Amino acid sequence: MAPLIHVAGHDIKVTTLDKVLFPDDGITKGDMLVHYLAVAEAMLPHLAGRPLTLRRFPHGIVTEGFFQKDTGGRFPDWIDTVEVAHRHSEGSVRYVMCDDAASLLYLANQGTIEFHIWTATVANLGHPDRLVMDLDPPQGVTVAELRSVARRARDLYADLGLTAYLQATGGRGYHVVAPLDRGANFRFVRDLAGDLAARLAADDPDRLTTAHRKNRRGDRIFLDVNRNGRAQTFIAPYSLRARPGATVATPLEWSELGRSTPNGFTTAAVRRRLARKADPWAGMDDHAASPGAVRKRLDALDD
Repeated sequence: MAPLIHVAGHDIKVTTLDKVLFPDDGITKGDMLVHYLAVAEAMLPHLAGRPLTLRRFPHGIVTEGFFQKDTGGRFPDWIDTVEVAHRHSEGSVRYVMCDDAASLLYLANQGTIEFHIWTATVANLGHPDRLVMDLDPPQGVTVAELRSVARRARDLYADLGLTAYLQATGGRGYHVVAPLDRGANFRFVRDLAGDLAARLAADDPDRLTTAHRKNRRGDRIFLDVNRNGRAQTFIAPYSLRARPGATVATPLEWSELGRSTPNGFTTAAVRRRLARKADPWAGMDDHAASPGAVRKRLDALDD
């Protein structure tokens, strides 16, 4: 009989705890559930109220996983969902949300290794409260170069009135994220993010690019702002990544950038980290900026 774990008022039936999800690292499904319970307090504020895209690997990362947006009506009715209409066609998608530790554990028990979040919340789905720039390097780019670009993005944000927050993605790059006051729609924010990236790339065209096609990027770092579109997502803070090493997307202080690598945080390291320091992204909404004001400052730089 599958064991039950009582979390946040719900009994969660957990299954196949000894299933190995990360063969190279010996990490089992049970280990993954321990991770998500350990980081829940820090992680849940970044998930709460946001439609999620789940990346599920029921049989571990050596098999092909899948992305899930629509719940398909298969989750318990105590887990919150939101129905989002398609923009250009009939129908809708019912996204799952994760507002408490019980939901987090339930979704992880379904084989969800990665949690990807919208840049808007259900409180105002048409107006994002996050602007995201993903620094995506090709093979051969040094971490020192990547750190330098992250700092330049931070400085440009600051010049325009944005407060920059940093995340090691657990993959190849960093995210530079700014909180917004929900004062503009997705198109406005997407265009704004694109122009920020374009300005950075124009200042260093040999190292940086905004080219969407890989064959046009060469050996340059791609400043990816595609996550700012409607229904696009970015990796949630404290989410595991489905790759060898079982790395974790980890928010950082800017003072930590020089000692960090994008994929340098394991589940054990993150648990130790949260035991001794608060989440660097806690309270980021207190620094939300007006996209309209940022646009005016950016346009003034070109006058």
